[in-house]
Amino acid sequence: MNILTTIARIPLFEGLPSEQLEDLAMIMTDQVFGKGEIVFSEGEEAVGFYVTLKGRIKVYKLSSEGKEQILHIFGPGEPFGEVPVFTGQRFPAHAEAMEESRVFFFPKESFVDLVRRNPSLALNMLGVLSKRLRRFTALIDDLSLKEVPGRLAAYLLYLTTQEKGSGDIELPITKAQLASLLGTIPETLSRILGKMTAQGFIETDGRRIRILDRESLQALVDSGGRL
Repeated sequence: MNILTTIARIPLFEGLPSEQLEDLAMIMTDQVFGKGEIVFSEGEEAVGFYVTLKGRIKVYKLSSEGKEQILHIFGPGEPFGEVPVFTGQRFPAHAEAMEESRVFFFPKESFVDLVRRNPSLALNMLGVLSKRLRRFTALIDDLSLKEVPGRLAAYLLYLTTQEKGSGDIELPITKAQLASLLGTIPETLSRILGKMTAQGFIETDGRRIRILDRESLQALVDSGGRL
């Protein structure tokens, strides 16, 4: 697959004419990060943004005690690091490859120049950022207002939407990483999975989870998440 075709399939750039895709290809660099390699660190100058092509990138914060809180995990087709680029700020969090990952890097100054000349780029980016804002709003709501069982139930139901409603899902991350994403510890997550299994909400087999009672999971989400 050539570079122009790859760029055209990125949601951020869908529908752009070929000449604009060629402009994007001229300014981007193709980068590969190994598992555990840092893409950028909190506080670094935001000199550009990234789009994941292959693999997964986690964006996270570290507390003063060194505790990791995962904010988001980005997979193929998703941009990351773009907000501080356009607000003139530094990166507010760390980004790390969870596995070998290929990304396209778009430097700030060159991309902003393209946006000035091609407003359709800005419209596409606004759409993507609006969806991102809704996801982060939901994350803040989950972490601040719901108990851990409700957060987990919401995440499992979200995964079923990614699988087009299928009741059989596979966790895309380890349980330790999921615990961090949900703002808890692995031991608490294991206990809640055990309770959900005992109450007939789910069946588990390693990372494979079968949703048995979608209505009860939704009730957990709606009620604030107490099992």
